[in-house]
Amino acid sequence: MLKIIAVAGLVGAALLVPLAAGAKDSGKAVFAPAADLKWSDVPNRPGFQVAPVQGDPSKGAARFFAKLAGNADVPLHHHTADHHVTVVSGTMVINDGQDHTLPAGSFFAFTGKRPHTTKCTDAAGCTVFIDSKGKWDIVEEKAAKK
Repeated sequence: MLKIIAVAGLVGAALLVPLAAGAKDSGKAVFAPAADLKWSDVPNRPGFQVAPVQGDPSKGAARFFAKLAGNADVPLHHHTADHHVTVVSGTMVINDGQDHTLPAGSFFAFTGKRPHTTKCTDAAGCTVFIDSKGKWDIVEEKAAKK
């Protein structure tokens, strides 16, 4: 009988954890009107800008918008942190061994430092929204020796 009571107590506690965890965040809200975004240039990346809305992408996990200049072409690279991306405007072509054409409204994600190239095919530029799970960087891959 004690075993049944102990198991029931553990199950009950396990069911309450999600409710308690959700209660911690109740009442929080983040708003980022487009007119209020603070865009800054990315060092050593001409034509590339970011506008953080949560966190600081240069220090750790963050959510931010990124703009690529028209017809931008980023050579083979990877990112240290896993990240999820939504294309807000323009058309991106991502190549991770094959081309993936992603117009506005599309989604892509990279985990495990997967190498890829990135292109913005619109002359007007592209904007994406990135949810990075850690410090966001662009690490260029070394070209294979011939």
